[in-house]
Amino acid sequence: MPTTLNRRAFAKTVFAGVGAAALPLSAWAAEPRKLKIGCTTLIWGAVPRNPENLEPALKDMSELGYNGFETFAQILEDWDKKGTLAGLLQKYPIPLTSAYTTVDVTNPAARKEQVEMVTRYAKLVKKYGGRFLVQSCNGRDKNYNFAEHKANIISSLNEYGKAVTDVGIGTGLHQHTGSAVETRDETYAVMEAVDYKVFKFAPDVGQLQKGGADAAQVVKDFSKIIVHMHFKDYKGWNYMAGYCPLGQGVVDLKGILDTMEKANPNANIMHELDGSSDMPFTPRQTAEIGKAYLQKLGYTFRT
Repeated sequence: MPTTLNRRAFAKTVFAGVGAAALPLSAWAAEPRKLKIGCTTLIWGAVPRNPENLEPALKDMSELGYNGFETFAQILEDWDKKGTLAGLLQKYPIPLTSAYTTVDVTNPAARKEQVEMVTRYAKLVKKYGGRFLVQSCNGRDKNYNFAEHKANIISSLNEYGKAVTDVGIGTGLHQHTGSAVETRDETYAVMEAVDYKVFKFAPDVGQLQKGGADAAQVVKDFSKIIVHMHFKDYKGWNYMAGYCPLGQGVVDLKGILDTMEKANPNANIMHELDGSSDMPFTPRQTAEIGKAYLQKLGYTFRT
């Protein structure tokens, strides 16, 4: 995609969003919006192998007024071990909401080590004011059989959930393409069986849509136990693993937010977008587009 077209399309999108955001709230939302929208650091390339990318992510998100941030638990641990995390959070005053980790749910021999890991991460999140640990499952190979692992997956998640809630923060399942809990049916099978007292649902609505599910319907079905969400759009193009800036894809984003406003207006809604080697937007531009889209729906950001 030519650079000039990228910039022109971006400018048009942002201009439309900003103009719409300037309209009275009543033009977009019948009732005041209560959900507070945060953002994950993924689009900035803040992944465990590049923990230094946390800083530019926090700079952009803080300046744009997002209400909280999420990053990988390993990244928080990396900065904390160096003694630099507190200073970074003071420099960019955006609150820590949550951290993300992958857990092994198919190997019983790894259970003890995994419990120790999630406990350590939960304590770290709590230390810096966060309130949630997102748990995604380990990967699957071509011979993977969900039915053979179902019982161990559920018992593992229950044990990991208890370990985290014992620390004093929340936790829940983030279903993910390519993981041990991937499809709609696998997600329902697990979430209908786990112990809700210690383990909730933390879906990625873009991942659900990409996997062939109706994301809005899944959110409706589990709305009472959804306390955290990765909020992204999907259109199946050649960039960003098929995902796209908010409002440019096929996910019923407004319907999902409407459901959560009624079911749990205190839920963590974390805007997220995957990166790619040839992105048509910069990370900050995607965050600006997302902010403008959410403002159209009546959501507010920190000033």
